[in-house]
Amino acid sequence: MVRVVLMASSIRPTLSSLTISPPSSLPLFNPSPRLSFSVSQYHSFGLKASRVSRQDGNPVRVMASGDVSQSVAAASPENVLEWVKQDNRRMLHVVYRVGDLDRTIKFYTECLGMKLLRKRDIPEERYTNAFLGYGPEDSHFVIELTYNYGVDKYDIGTAFGHFGIAVDDVVKAVELIRAKGGKITREPGPVKGGRSVIAFVEDPDGYKFELIERGPTPEPLCQVMLRVGDLNRSIEFYEKAFGMELLRTRDNPEYKYTIAMLGYGPEDKSTVLELTYNYGVTEYDKGNAYAQIAVGTDDVYKTAEAIKLSGGKITREPGPLPGINTKITACLDPDGWKSVFVDNVDFLKELE
Repeated sequence: MVRVVLMASSIRPTLSSLTISPPSSLPLFNPSPRLSFSVSQYHSFGLKASRVSRQDGNPVRVMASGDVSQSVAAASPENVLEWVKQDNRRMLHVVYRVGDLDRTIKFYTECLGMKLLRKRDIPEERYTNAFLGYGPEDSHFVIELTYNYGVDKYDIGTAFGHFGIAVDDVVKAVELIRAKGGKITREPGPVKGGRSVIAFVEDPDGYKFELIERGPTPEPLCQVMLRVGDLNRSIEFYEKAFGMELLRTRDNPEYKYTIAMLGYGPEDKSTVLELTYNYGVTEYDKGNAYAQIAVGTDDVYKTAEAIKLSGGKITREPGPLPGINTKITACLDPDGWKSVFVDNVDFLKELE
C-alpha cells in the first residue's frame, strides 16, 4: 500500500526509455509513428453497478499479429465484445503538454510528492518527455509530460476537468503547497453534496488537481476527470469498447451535474475515469494541451474491432510501430477523447 505524504521528494530516474513521437494531431509535432510512455498516436446518489471479474486465473494466450488479425476476422461481434470483458486491461498513463518542463517537474515532486521516473530528450524531433508518478510504470498509473521546443503555452480548453490524488491529510497537503508558492483554487472542505474532504490546486500550466482525503492506497494518482455531452452514451461506450466497469454514479441536481466513475477496479485501489455531465451542455472546447490516456491490452486487433462495434472511431489501425514493433491502436470516443491501447507484453519489453 502507498501512503502519500506531500513533501519534497528525491528525483531518481528509473526504467529505460520507450521510443515514440508526439501526437500527430498538433502541427508542431513531427507525426512519425514511434512510441513513448504514450504513443505518438497515443502520445452521491451512489448506486453501485454489478461488478465483473477481469481475471479468471487462466493463462492468457498471446498470438502473433498475423494470427490475431485472422482470428478477429473469424470472430463474431458477440464473441469480440464478450472477449473485452475478459481482457487483461489496466490504465497505464496519461499524456499532456506543458510549457516549462523543469518548472512542472519541480512542482510535481516538491508539492505533489511524485517521483521523476525517467526523462527523454529527442532533439531531432524537438521535444522532451518526463515521466512522473508514485511508483514504477509496470504497476502504477503515471503521467507523461511533453515539452515541445519553443512552445511555452497551451490552451487547456473547457472539456478537461482535473486529475485526482489521494492524500492522508488534505489540510496539511494544502499548507505545504501554499508554502511552496502553489495556487489553491478550492480550500479544504467537504465535497458538494457529500462528505469526502477535498481541495483543488493548480499546477504552473493551469492543470487542476483534486486532493482527496483517503487512507493508504496502492494507486495515489487515482482519477482523470473529463467532461462529456451525453453521459449514458459515454457509459455504454466505455463499458462495451473499453471493458470498464461502472463503479457508481452520482447526480447533483442542486449544482446541475451528474458524474459516473468507471474503471478496472475499485476506486480506493486503482485509477478511475470520472466522466462529468453538466445539465444541458453537449459540447466543449478541448484546446490543445491534454492529449490522451493509454490502456494496456492483450490484443490490440480485437480491441480495435470492439471499438468499431461500439461506435468508436479508430484513428490508428492496430499493428506494430515501425522500428520497435510495439503493437498499438488508437481511437476516439463519442466526444472525441483520444485513447491508445498498447500490447501488454510489448509494453513490458519496452520498459525493460
